[in-house]
Amino acid sequence: MAQETPIVFVVDDDISVRESLELVVRSAGWEPRIFASAQEFLDHPRASVPNCLILDVNLPDLNGLDLQSMVSTERSEMPIIFLTGYGDVPMTVRAMKAGAVEFLTKPFSDEVLFSAIEQALERSRVSLALQTEMRSLVDRHASLSRREQEVMALVVSGLLNKQVAFELGISEITVKAHRGRVMRKMNAGSLADLVTIAAKLEIRH
Repeated sequence: MAQETPIVFVVDDDISVRESLELVVRSAGWEPRIFASAQEFLDHPRASVPNCLILDVNLPDLNGLDLQSMVSTERSEMPIIFLTGYGDVPMTVRAMKAGAVEFLTKPFSDEVLFSAIEQALERSRVSLALQTEMRSLVDRHASLSRREQEVMALVVSGLLNKQVAFELGISEITVKAHRGRVMRKMNAGSLADLVTIAAKLEIRH
């Protein structure tokens, strides 16, 4: 299957900046999505491909830093690159502490922007892959019967089959059968794999 083109969102109230960034982004082979305000951007559906947001700090409706806070909560797979017309150290520190990839002061070179976008898109790829993995793990765990979920929780807590059997009031043979189904359904090749999966799902006995 062909890889989908990464999307670079741009939110800036200056039309000349928007048009310039649109050309630069498109020339690099990425798909630009351009917005004049934070609200326009928020009204747009989230992307399912690697993406990032180039964001002006000073916007007419919602402050760029406030928008960053919303994006980090609702669209965690979308890294942010900030743009500003003047250097402001406290503002830069706040943005970077909140997870911004870069804080660029206008004017900046295309090379600097390309580097920041590539870094942001790679971060997005990793985040999307983790989200996909977690959805798969959650679905697999949901496919287990209630008894299989109980057996899994006890097994990953370190109990032996006979201890699990005692805990649940069933035979050791039955525990082994449940455990085998758990391993297959969770796609775990070993107990260590199952423990790792349980840790990701935050399963505790």
